[in-house]
Amino acid sequence: MSFSILQKIGDAQKKSAVVDVRSGDTVKVTQKIKEGEKFRSQVFEGTVVRVDRKESHTARIVVRKIASGVGVEKSFLIHSPLVEKIEVVRRAKVRRNNLSYLRERSGKSARLTNKDFERAAVNNLESTEEAPAEVAPETPAEDAKEAAKSAE
Repeated sequence: MSFSILQKIGDAQKKSAVVDVRSGDTVKVTQKIKEGEKFRSQVFEGTVVRVDRKESHTARIVVRKIASGVGVEKSFLIHSPLVEKIEVVRRAKVRRNNLSYLRERSGKSARLTNKDFERAAVNNLESTEEAPAEVAPETPAEDAKEAAKSAE
């Protein structure tokens, strides 16, 4: 299987518009959770500790918060259909991508220096979304069949 086919399949799974999230941001992540037969939305608010593979369809953020005096970290796949919305609440000045040093800190020493930013512009997905040309999408199954035929 060629890399271009895998690339097309991965790009088909990406969301069209995603908020630009950086490490040090305080975000609200709204996630769908299935309980029995019903779905409900749950919000997880915390500091982004790490951003992985930002351009890939497997892009991931790790969010940390303190709940009842205990640090809780949760990993979210940005392009997952279960992640409904990511909203940037605050932006901080940091100089690294992985803020693992926050795990050993608590209280005032765990605070990050806030940075001014345009909240409405960052969270507005319509302005960052470009109008793509209307092209009939091919399903990944059809691409795989065509590749198998050409290989024979």
